[in-house]
Amino acid sequence: MSDIRVTVWGEFRHEKDSSHESSRVYPDGMHTVIAKNLNAMPGITARTATLDEPEHGLTDQVLAETDVMTWWGHMAHGDVDDRIVEKVVKRVWEGMGIIFLHSAHFSKPFKRLMGTGCDLKWREADEKARMWVVEPGHPIAAGLGNCFELDKEEMYGEHFDIPKPDALVFITWFEGGEVFRSGCCWVRQKGRIFYFQPGHETYPTYYDPTIMKVIGNAVRWTAPRPCADVQYGNFQPLEEIKKK
Repeated sequence: MSDIRVTVWGEFRHEKDSSHESSRVYPDGMHTVIAKNLNAMPGITARTATLDEPEHGLTDQVLAETDVMTWWGHMAHGDVDDRIVEKVVKRVWEGMGIIFLHSAHFSKPFKRLMGTGCDLKWREADEKARMWVVEPGHPIAAGLGNCFELDKEEMYGEHFDIPKPDALVFITWFEGGEVFRSGCCWVRQKGRIFYFQPGHETYPTYYDPTIMKVIGNAVRWTAPRPCADVQYGNFQPLEEIKKK
């Protein structure tokens, strides 16, 4: 069986600013850390693409060779070309899986796929986050306990303006008291979508083995699988239509 081909897309702007804390936490970019960890997992092969590459690194060939994409963006959502966004969305409809990480809740592809504003509360206060598994039978929760924690994470709080998830895998409690739907799944046409909240750029979240276990599980869950044939447009009748 062939490896799942993952394209790890990263905005890669904060990390190139030497005055920004993220340049010390992720000197080669968050995308490289995520890809390195995924490449260490059996059955997964990961490549990277970034915003400032031609076509944002998402050429037609790259998209055609991608089974699952991960997406992290923050300061430059508006710089993503709408033409590329439509290509990504079309690939999801065709069956490509996609995993949106942290502030990618405001990315153009996520908002396009959700059809809502995708807004939320937020706070940067170095607070503890405890992620509760609320759908223990879901494949993305495989190998986890009842909950897991991060010592520091940016708070995201409800209300999260998204459509009701098809499955809610995680709810996170933050030290300041808020809770958040932090692991959400949807299906759009043939493609599977997962949103996962952790990943603020100034914290070493993507070095955490449990966080990467979740992302690895999500890669396997969102990967394409056999689907029914879908046809649109004018369609000939299967039975004779008797004139009246």
